[in-house]
Amino acid sequence: MPKSSLSRRDLLKLGGATAILSGCKSKAQANSPPEVKGVIFMVSDGMSHGVLTMAENFSNIVHGKGTHWWKLIDNNDATHGLMETSSANSMVTDSAAASSAWGGGVKINNTTVNVRPDGTESLPIMRQLKQLGHKTALVSTASITHATPAGFAAVTPNRDDEHLIAPQYLGVVDIILGGGMKFFDPRQRVDSRDAILPYQESGYDFLQDRDSLLKSKSEKLLGLFGKKHMEFEVDRLNDKELKKSIPTLAEMSEVALKRLLPAKEKFLIQIEGGRIDHGAHLNDIAGLLWDQLAFDDAIGKVLEMIQNRDDILLIVTSDHGNANPGLNGTGVKYKDSDEAFKKITRITSSHEKMIQDWRKQKSKDPVFLTTFIRKKLGITLTPEETQTLLASLTSKPFTEWSNQLSNPQGILGQIVGNHTGIGWTGTSHTSDPTIISAFGSQSDRFHGITPNQEIHRHLLELLA
Repeated sequence: MPKSSLSRRDLLKLGGATAILSGCKSKAQANSPPEVKGVIFMVSDGMSHGVLTMAENFSNIVHGKGTHWWKLIDNNDATHGLMETSSANSMVTDSAAASSAWGGGVKINNTTVNVRPDGTESLPIMRQLKQLGHKTALVSTASITHATPAGFAAVTPNRDDEHLIAPQYLGVVDIILGGGMKFFDPRQRVDSRDAILPYQESGYDFLQDRDSLLKSKSEKLLGLFGKKHMEFEVDRLNDKELKKSIPTLAEMSEVALKRLLPAKEKFLIQIEGGRIDHGAHLNDIAGLLWDQLAFDDAIGKVLEMIQNRDDILLIVTSDHGNANPGLNGTGVKYKDSDEAFKKITRITSSHEKMIQDWRKQKSKDPVFLTTFIRKKLGITLTPEETQTLLASLTSKPFTEWSNQLSNPQGILGQIVGNHTGIGWTGTSHTSDPTIISAFGSQSDRFHGITPNQEIHRHLLELLA
């Protein structure tokens, strides 16, 4: 054996270094974050970056205080980064490919749910966790079988086959709360199959209104609170019956977490503000902002419920941007911008409901439409705006140079924007990275830029 070339002095130095490293290791172990017992994954679906700023300002106007997400971004104990959002076949993802990247761990083509481009299937994360004996939950204001919740628990080549997704949650998801009755109810399903009864036979409490949700004592829940999507928040707030019968996203989240947080098992819950995306598609600023505030209320409720826990990880993000709404400066030196923005508070109906209600009247009279818009949206259209909107609603010719905006939603969004200062780039998803905020144990995993499929790896490493 060759003689060591280390001197006694070298050995002493090495011993000292080893001792220091050993001490550092012991200190690091002592300061290491606790094991993650549960992950709360919150998705503001289709939220572009500008929505955060507008929601903060809107909340200060209507609630007299700022938003929970804005405060979380300013919290030194939270971690923030960006998430890359492309799908396998496009720089612009849809919700199915985005959620499947989180749920299945690979990028896939748009419109598919956990089906790879080569046709093979990915095993959704909630199926993997259920095999380990963990608890799972899906909560959404969209149809619960819609693309974002489905990406965590289902497999289908076509995201629109929601009637095929509905049975797949049985035995995989313990708590299921959202819209989507038409995909479970045999009287509404395309195949007349009863997709509710198997859940009831497996011990799920079937719920259809707010009171039954709040009173239920069951550990397993199937709550369906809308034929398809749940109502826009702006419509719920302006209808006494809807406020009484339809739970908020915060209430559904609280019900789910009251069952998950005390349980001995690890858990994963996805909570989605699904109609934020729909408001963006419709260029409906009031619909979007009120739903964003409802999502923010859910963030506040979650933070309240986990404030004394050091073993829970909260992740708040979006799957993609949509239509990139923003407040444009109006007036000389932009001095009219604030007052223009405040006009959004006068709006008492979503664009979706307003158009539905207008069509029921079966009137194509411009004066009637102008009066109708004033009542619902709180703005008075010019004769030119009325004529263009009426033409778009009745499929008559009109001039619009943007193909993205050459439709009723685009025209109505532009007209409302003339009065509120809100501008839109289009009516479809965008390629922007999304913000990701993480709070709690292991939150430092999410600084910098995270490809969307990497979320899956982090979730499995934390919960498996």
